[in-house]
Amino acid sequence: MSLTVRLPARQLAAIVLPLALALSIGCSARTTDPAVERSRARAERVTIVRDDWGVAHVHGPTDADAVFGMIYAQAEDDFHRIERNYLTALGRTAEADGEAAVWQDLRMRLFIDSTALQVHFAESPPWLQTLMTAWADGLNFYLRMHPEVKPEVLAHFEPWMPLAFSEGSIGGDIERISLDSLQSFYGGTTRAALKVGLASTVRQFDRAGSNGFAIAPANTVNHRALLLINPHTSFFFRSELQVTSDEGLNVYGAATWGQFFIYQGFNAHAGWMHTSSGADNQDEYAETVSQRDSGFVYRYGNEQRAVRMSAITIPFRTAEGMKSTTFTTYRTSHGPIVRESNGKWIAARLMQDPVKALTQSYSRTKARGLASFKETMQLHTNSSNNTIFADDSGHIALFYANFVPKRDPRFDWSKPVDGADTTTEWHGVLGVDESPLIVDPAAGFIQNTNNWPFSAAGANTLRADRFPRYMESVGENQRGVHAMRVLSARKDFTLDALRDAAFDSYQPAFAELVPTLLAAYDALPSSDARKAKLAEPIGALRGWDLRWSATSVPTTLAVYWGEALWRRVLGASDNEDLASYVALREKSNASDKLDAFVAATDSLTAAFGQWKTPWGEVNRFQRLTDDIVHRFDDAKPSLAVPFTTGQWGSLASFSAVTYPKTKKRYGVAGNSFVAVVEFGDSVRAKAVTAGGESGRVGSPHFNDQVTRYAAGSLRDVYFYPNQLVGHTERTYHPGK
Repeated sequence: MSLTVRLPARQLAAIVLPLALALSIGCSARTTDPAVERSRARAERVTIVRDDWGVAHVHGPTDADAVFGMIYAQAEDDFHRIERNYLTALGRTAEADGEAAVWQDLRMRLFIDSTALQVHFAESPPWLQTLMTAWADGLNFYLRMHPEVKPEVLAHFEPWMPLAFSEGSIGGDIERISLDSLQSFYGGTTRAALKVGLASTVRQFDRAGSNGFAIAPANTVNHRALLLINPHTSFFFRSELQVTSDEGLNVYGAATWGQFFIYQGFNAHAGWMHTSSGADNQDEYAETVSQRDSGFVYRYGNEQRAVRMSAITIPFRTAEGMKSTTFTTYRTSHGPIVRESNGKWIAARLMQDPVKALTQSYSRTKARGLASFKETMQLHTNSSNNTIFADDSGHIALFYANFVPKRDPRFDWSKPVDGADTTTEWHGVLGVDESPLIVDPAAGFIQNTNNWPFSAAGANTLRADRFPRYMESVGENQRGVHAMRVLSARKDFTLDALRDAAFDSYQPAFAELVPTLLAAYDALPSSDARKAKLAEPIGALRGWDLRWSATSVPTTLAVYWGEALWRRVLGASDNEDLASYVALREKSNASDKLDAFVAATDSLTAAFGQWKTPWGEVNRFQRLTDDIVHRFDDAKPSLAVPFTTGQWGSLASFSAVTYPKTKKRYGVAGNSFVAVVEFGDSVRAKAVTAGGESGRVGSPHFNDQVTRYAAGSLRDVYFYPNQLVGHTERTYHPGK
């Protein structure tokens, strides 16, 4: 006789699923694979707490345990983006995307060699090896516990791989090398149409920039230092989380998917924000090359040196399976050859020191104040960034550019220099104290908006003539002008007041440009057809307060006009220093300005039936899928975003354009993670992430922050365990 007991499905799942998992882990325990044994033990030691926004708070007894849990939590939220970042970093994107991505992979492989990285791993200090091993174990354990997740290419992760992706910038230095030029030089092997996917999307919106503000205690109500963390990047590029250990790690902020350090964030004592730097940190050398025997030589001083040749094979996916193409590549002592110009081969030289870079990226997360943070900066591998800093002792600082080679100032380093001239060699790097450095300025604030450092604490903060000409290649920008407007001569800052400054709606570029349009219109004779046609929209601009809002029609008119005029005068230029706006005013005559305004109103009427369209109806946030390259649909739900791009000086940035089959503009970059932090005997913070923490469409945290994001309404950050009480969604060990 048999007895059958039928349980409700939910109760049955509560029994069966943990049992199945236990059996799975139990089977793993019997394997002889030491990585599986390590992972099983670590998983039992690590705790992940998910708060009510889905943000992971990871704790482990050791830093390595915490790293294991941190990357496991990231994989839960968006394994796809982790894998994609490593396909890019390792030069293996074509294995997923096909032949069209070969050039992107070749560019990366000219600088990143997996065999060399494995040697670097073996030579790394033991503590760093331990962290890298824990990272690989965490990802491999995730894949073991989630067989339903199907990687595109990387089904197994190796401990040396983080050395390929050791610095958290969105594009990195290699992105500056033109794929078109690379294809022109090496293009005899494959003729695939150039398609770069996400990388091209990222470059399209690089102009969005980033903002970092630090406020000294003297300028705050509570007499504590404040920090604004406001990266303007592609949306969903970073994960928000907290990582703690019993070895002193306790850090919160934004981590680029796949990395085991918080890139922009804070700990209990200090915080940091990176902004892309305008310093010249890489060079091109024009090599005089000639053929000799079966190879090539290049001139270096009085010598003829051999050009090093090597074969790089790039696999790529096809409908019939994997294929590959092999390139013969060339390199001199200055770096790999990336293009040809005027009969010279051009070698590219940039910072390449992955062990130091990963060391710096991780060690700064444990800095306890200005002195220890400055010590991490002495490694000089945060190559593409400026850093804004604040701590609980009340210090604020700007470290401007962390890797700038010392060069002979006689040369114009913005152009290729003669590789045969031995005086063009680098002579180390400029030290922290030799570079623009601002600590505790009298003005009581520091700002950087990807602009030059000379106005960081107000006009004439630093003298430009104290530094080499190549130290700064950008200049002041409109966001910098705006930052000084909202930060100067104030002593009443709080967390909320700093947030308000970061979302101030004024647009200084239009304060300069719109009056020139009004003057051009006023000078028109009544017989000109444009006089009557533009009367009403000109009237709307004439009474405008130059501030964005979702209900503002003048904002729509100004943005469409500004973009039309920019295309006419500056073309595809994305240089946003103040000289560009002078050119926009002075290189365009009255007719250019008026014709651009006609084009703007006509464009709006064609798209929306009338030019009188509020900005919020045009400028939208939409997240429909978890695709890396976003898809948009006017017929699907979306949300109005009131702020504009940083191009016009808006501090809050939302870079949006139309797409095929859309009339509305959809953003894919700009404000991505925003946090304001107060330091003192305890740390307080508020933050918001674009969309939501999770990259899974079915998750409640896929889009749960979008309303706050659009409104600039930051939520409380749960930094201390007692703050999680009543705000905890679930607590668990990895794999359970």
